[in-house]
Amino acid sequence: MSQRDEYPAGVPCWVETFQPDPRAALGFYGAVFGWAFSEPGPLPGGLPGQYFVGHVDGRAVAGIGSAPEVGGPPMPVWNTHVGVDDADAAVDRATSAGGRLVLGPLDAPGEGRIAVLVDPTGAGFSVWEARGRAGAQLVNEPRTWAMSSLHTPDPAAAGAFYGAVFGWQSEPIAAGNPVTLFRLPGYVGGEPDQPIPRDVVAVMTATEAGPDGPAVPPHWNVNLRVDDTDALAAHVADLGGSVLIAPMDSLGMRNAVLLDPQGGAFSVSQVSVR
Repeated sequence: MSQRDEYPAGVPCWVETFQPDPRAALGFYGAVFGWAFSEPGPLPGGLPGQYFVGHVDGRAVAGIGSAPEVGGPPMPVWNTHVGVDDADAAVDRATSAGGRLVLGPLDAPGEGRIAVLVDPTGAGFSVWEARGRAGAQLVNEPRTWAMSSLHTPDPAAAGAFYGAVFGWQSEPIAAGNPVTLFRLPGYVGGEPDQPIPRDVVAVMTATEAGPDGPAVPPHWNVNLRVDDTDALAAHVADLGGSVLIAPMDSLGMRNAVLLDPQGGAFSVSQVSVR
């Protein structure tokens, strides 16, 4: 299932980072992951800026675009798309369930239709109605996207919201564990021998709230698979990025949370136990 040419509705399908200086981000992510980039295209809806698609072995794996000025100065951010059959209808479901529309729906000519939303707990994401590019064409391989995870202070509210919008079902991974699985009944993804059910489309982690609000702001984190987490974290630091959470072992993976030079956060994972 590493090569993908289509995504059913309700399945996360694409990741991208928007950056104040997208060409500088091309240099960084190209050096870190060995991505080759397409010629620049336009942003959806005629927004000012450029958009580049990163490739591994000729297959699209992630996007890099100009950060739009929406309600303030442009900020670096990683974004996750969830595939839908109808972006406008998905927006209606999301806003009816307590979400907030930030941008769109907008047409990306020849590619699809997109809307940017914020869930009731404050985490931003996009819905994507494919009309050309379905999503990432290579996943779960080194240098590609593995999975996105929601970090939220209110898992119950988030679970109800994503259930209403996409039909996801929430299931704790284990008693006492803060991680919840998002499952989409009928979906078959991943690999036959993977340790989690094959209908899992994302995971959710409960974040602790402090006196001034959540210690970690609500967000969708993008996780990329790598061959060597420690070496890659050191390489990121050499290229002007930084290590937010040092490499550590958890559930058969060696993980780290990193910042690119413009401040965009992402995580990486190396399979350490099979």
